[in-house]
Amino acid sequence: MALLEVNDLHIRLQTQRGPADAVRGISFELGRGETLGIVGESGCGKSITVQSLMGLLPSTAHVGGSIRFDGQELVGLPEREMCRIRGNRIGMIFQEPMTALNPVHTIARQVSEPLRLHRGLSAADARKEALALLDRVGIPDAASRLDAYPHQFSGGQRQRIGIAMALACGPDLLIADEPTTALDVTIQKQILELIRGLVAERGMALILISHDLGVIAQSVSKMLVMYGGSIVESGPTAAVFADREHPYTQGLFAARPALNAPRGQRLATIRGSVPELVDLPPGCPFAGRCQFTAESCHNIRPEATQLAQGHKVRCIRLDAVRQAGLEKEVA
Repeated sequence: MALLEVNDLHIRLQTQRGPADAVRGISFELGRGETLGIVGESGCGKSITVQSLMGLLPSTAHVGGSIRFDGQELVGLPEREMCRIRGNRIGMIFQEPMTALNPVHTIARQVSEPLRLHRGLSAADARKEALALLDRVGIPDAASRLDAYPHQFSGGQRQRIGIAMALACGPDLLIADEPTTALDVTIQKQILELIRGLVAERGMALILISHDLGVIAQSVSKMLVMYGGSIVESGPTAAVFADREHPYTQGLFAARPALNAPRGQRLATIRGSVPELVDLPPGCPFAGRCQFTAESCHNIRPEATQLAQGHKVRCIRLDAVRQAGLEKEVA
C-alpha cells in the first residue's frame, strides 16, 4: 500500500468573482521513501494541493475526492484528528521562513513545541532534542542561540530552523513548498543539499514544489507538471525530461536559459498569461494559450494517455504535437 494516495481531488474556492475550481480532479501516489516534484507556473494549484494534505485550506474551501495517508482518509477528518498528523507524521517546510516562524517566541520554544505536543517530552528533554536538531541542520553555535529570536538569524539560518521544526517528530512525509524562494543562489544550494541528505538519511517520502527544473532534476525520482489545477504530464523525472510530450511542458523547458545561447538573445516565453481560475475553460486548462488549440480543446477534458515507463500526458492533440516536433527536427 502506498503511503499517500490522492484520488480525483477537487478543491473549490470562494472568490470575489464566484466559486473557482483551484484543483480539478488530480490523482497521484507516493510510496514510503519516494520523492516527488511538482512544477508549474504560479497559480497552477501546486501549493493548494499540498495545503490540502496538511488540512490548511480556508474554511470556505470545498474539497472532493480522496486523500488517504497510510490508509487513513484525510478528507473530512475532524480537526482534532488532523492535528495528530500535522507536524507529527507529515512535516512541512514553507516558502518564507520569516513568516513561518513566530517573531515573539524563541527558537527553542518553537522547535520544542511539536516534540512536547506529539511526543510528550518534558521541557528539558524537548530542549535537548531541539538542540540536537539545530546542530543537525547546521546552525552554528546552536547551544548559545537556542534562546534567540527569529530576527536574530539570517534568511538561510531561518530556513534551516524551519527544516528542524518540520523534522522534529520524524515525519513519514516531508513537504517542501518552494523552500529556497527567498534565498540567494549559494544558500539555495546548501538548503537543497541539506533536504536531500536528510530525506535519504531518515527514509522519508518527499514532495518538493519548485519553479526550478534543475532542482527537480537533481532532487526527485518522479514529477507532476501542473497547469490550471490539473496534472497535464507526469512520470519518472528522467522520462519526462527526456521526452516532453505536453505543449505546456515543452513551453516550460523552452523558457530555460541556455549556457550556449548568443549574448542578448531573449528567452522563449509561453504566449498569453495564466487565466484566473474562474476563467478556465471546461476542457483542457491550457486551451487558448497552446499553439495546437482546436475548438474541441475548450470543451473536452483530456484523458491520460499512458506512455512508456509510467509516463502519462493529457492532450487530445498529441498526434499533432508530435508531428510538429518531427517537422521541427527535420527543418
